[in-house]
Amino acid sequence: MSADRTDDTIYKVVVNHEEQYSIWPVDRENPLGWRDAGKSGPKEECLAYIREVWTDMRPLSLRKKMAESDLP
Repeated sequence: MSADRTDDTIYKVVVNHEEQYSIWPVDRENPLGWRDAGKSGPKEECLAYIREVWTDMRPLSLRKKMAESDLP
């Protein structure tokens, strides 16, 4: 996409089973293994939402494994 072309695409925020986030065009079917996270809009708005909610970048399985190793 050239720098002088605006992105008019409406995106949705999607999340996978590992609680990792991404954006996807709203008019396309979600990729396999991803579900809607409940936010849609312009690209920058969706990315701002992801920055707000995705505070721990570790996959869910890793967070669970690390929590198990902290048990006495």
